[in-house]
Amino acid sequence: MNKKEIPEIIYGTAWKEDATEQLVFTAMKMGFRGIDTANQRRHYNEADVGKAVARALKTGIKREDLFIQTKFTFASSQDHRIPYDMHADYATQVKQSFQSSLEHLQTDYIDSYLLHGPSTPVGLTEADLQVWQEIESLHKQGQARYVGVSNVNSRQLKMLYEQAKIKPTFVQNRCFAEQGWDNEVRAFCKENSMIYQGFSLLTANHIVFPKIKYIAERVKKTPAQVMFKFSMLVGILPLTGTTSERHMKEDLELDFSLNPEEIKFIEYIGMK
Repeated sequence: MNKKEIPEIIYGTAWKEDATEQLVFTAMKMGFRGIDTANQRRHYNEADVGKAVARALKTGIKREDLFIQTKFTFASSQDHRIPYDMHADYATQVKQSFQSSLEHLQTDYIDSYLLHGPSTPVGLTEADLQVWQEIESLHKQGQARYVGVSNVNSRQLKMLYEQAKIKPTFVQNRCFAEQGWDNEVRAFCKENSMIYQGFSLLTANHIVFPKIKYIAERVKKTPAQVMFKFSMLVGILPLTGTTSERHMKEDLELDFSLNPEEIKFIEYIGMK
């Protein structure tokens, strides 16, 4: 994998509804090149992400400079707007969902295609493995350049890694300071050359902000910028879903450093 192809920060598009197109277009205009979505109308408006991408391409941004990530979501996590025949076999469901994503996003390939969480909170089922096999097929056909999984615990990730013929490149989880920033999953990713993506880094960790104010003052940045910089330094590829143009700009201005003591302090901050 050419790490130059992977963005340092990704713009997340969940829960933006009718504002999705303008927010995603603004994010790309500000400099974001990584975009995360899902073919799950319950929480995402994937079609409007595609409209934003189409607008951005007309401004001179090139498709090959974008990193577009989307997901297959099981019917149990969808609302009534399911983008495939839920009575079809799982391979067909993945094919139909993927084709729908290509149409929504107005592209002929996806940079990163994720299983949007296993079908059960405990372990993996035959359904999960059948879906993964079809995701592997999409990768083999060149339609999905990278593959991965989200919303997994360490046991599920290890089971998938052991059984997958094509190993995940990306693992995307919600990241809590109180849980050591998902340290068990991150450690397994590091051991096996997978890239960990962390979401809800800010919204799930408000308790951290007052504790790192002194660091923010030292580097003359905001606590949010310190959080994102910290995540990068410990191997987390961060997602941000900000709707503020000012914050979009700040989230891309991370050209500063933290010292080892500060990194260690933040890494264990929620465990104290």
